[in-house]
Amino acid sequence: MQTHTRWTAADLPDLGGKTVVVTGANSGIGYEAALQFARKQAHVVLACRDPDKAAAARSAMLAVAPGASIEVMALDLSSMASVRAFADAFCARHRALHILCNNAGVMALPYRRTADGFEMQFGTNHLGHFALTGLLLPCLLDTDAARVVTVASTAHRFGTIRFHDLHWADRYRKWGAYGQSKLANLLFAFELQRRLAAAGATQLSVACHPGWATTNLQQAGPRLQGSALLEGLAGLANRVFGQSAAMGALPTLYAATAPQLRGGEYIGPGGPAELWGPPKQVNTRASARNVETAQRLWDVSEELTAVRYAVLR
Repeated sequence: MQTHTRWTAADLPDLGGKTVVVTGANSGIGYEAALQFARKQAHVVLACRDPDKAAAARSAMLAVAPGASIEVMALDLSSMASVRAFADAFCARHRALHILCNNAGVMALPYRRTADGFEMQFGTNHLGHFALTGLLLPCLLDTDAARVVTVASTAHRFGTIRFHDLHWADRYRKWGAYGQSKLANLLFAFELQRRLAAAGATQLSVACHPGWATTNLQQAGPRLQGSALLEGLAGLANRVFGQSAAMGALPTLYAATAPQLRGGEYIGPGGPAELWGPPKQVNTRASARNVETAQRLWDVSEELTAVRYAVLR
């Protein structure tokens, strides 16, 4: 696929009549992606853990795009009860879902578990989105050519799926856990595409990563750890190496709308080391394309979340 050196948010097509869900849309990449979708006339659902922060984000978006159609709905991906409540409420309100952006995530946190006992990074970044996508699948399948966009990371390159200890009960390493969760994102995205294709569905699953984008993600872990030094260093690294959150959102926007994509692609920045730059198709580590691992992870994820993709077996 050619490099899209000039592709920007201005190249987004008109999205009038389409419904888009963006998880973690109150800040960072999620905010920027949701804003651009709204500017292109989509009805955008801000699916966020903190409704107050989401409401503030909505107000900020409307100040930039008056008249945009933006809805706030509560979603805590670290709670299966919250994921189910969101999916039930969404399907009750909306007949179609054209784009689902699995964007929200946590990074390099001190050890903690979700409400359901999962290691927080694996539980939030992978299992929460796995369950959400599965529960929204009826809406997606009722929407011709719908897309699921899963935001991963270059950190997948140092990740491994620890089937013997997915929740890091032994010798927790925060970066190792983050790498596992991001590798899981890719394995899920590509396996979802294989299953959609096998079912003859028109829906697509595409993965992406933002490169190094300046958001609050990098400083959240050190802040929870109580380390002002590490938090300051993360902020400095953002200023030196990071691109804007708006630029970091371009791979998500491209993955969600580019007409030439056929599913199973991985989109990232086209600059040096994929740190910044306009979006293009990029490569993954070989382990992210391992079908056997993906199928095993899928089965484990269904068991852990109790969300079954019955129509895609």
